[in-house]
Amino acid sequence: MIRKKTTMLPEVNFSEEGKVRYLHLGTPWIQGSMLIAKPYDIELEYVQRMMVGLLFLDPETVTGAHAMQLGLGAATLTKFCYQKLKMTCTAIEINPGVLHACRGWFKLPPDDERLRVVLADAGQEIQKPEWQGTVDLLHVDLYDHEAALPVLDSVEFYDHCRTLLTEQGCMTVNLFGRSSSYERSLEKICQVFREDAVWDFKPTREGNTIVLAQRIPSRSDREALQARAEQIEQLYGWPAGKWLKMFKPLL
Repeated sequence: MIRKKTTMLPEVNFSEEGKVRYLHLGTPWIQGSMLIAKPYDIELEYVQRMMVGLLFLDPETVTGAHAMQLGLGAATLTKFCYQKLKMTCTAIEINPGVLHACRGWFKLPPDDERLRVVLADAGQEIQKPEWQGTVDLLHVDLYDHEAALPVLDSVEFYDHCRTLLTEQGCMTVNLFGRSSSYERSLEKICQVFREDAVWDFKPTREGNTIVLAQRIPSRSDREALQARAEQIEQLYGWPAGKWLKMFKPLL
């Protein structure tokens, strides 16, 4: 008898250490975190860097803009964009257990007119016409339960991501910069977005490298970027003033 292979979604659980709660998918690898006393803040350095797209958005247009997360994690980016930035937010997550954990353990608010969580395969969902050309900030953090490789990492996938973006929109992707897969992923992103629209950070101490790609290449002058970085640092306490020393365009 031939049995069909089924895809089992990993078990979702959490742990706590001091002031921080962590999300896990059946392994010790951290898939997200939350400051228990400040559930709408961003605690991990690489997740703060995922918000680097704010450098390229007109501050006056952020409120009401559309942020989309592919992979909910501990809902850190979704909660921040929704609560702190007052953006319209869409998160696409394949595992119902992750959504249940985020609502029960990580303070994710219920859906409303500005917040929607879609339980679906992100690679398929983003191909729907309703999303195309609507996203100003796209966050891609799609790793398997062992945090080894991106689940979606093809030229076709990044092409669908680009189609989601507005003219001012940008995509940020979490990659492991010390992994041999990093260069391959970067090459695919550049093939879709072109090198003059792609920026990357130096890796964090944990090895996470954040790559940003713009729908339409836009090089704000250095003074404008510095001013926005200083504003971000003042508002949210992130070391955004140092970002420009380690965040560079490929061309």
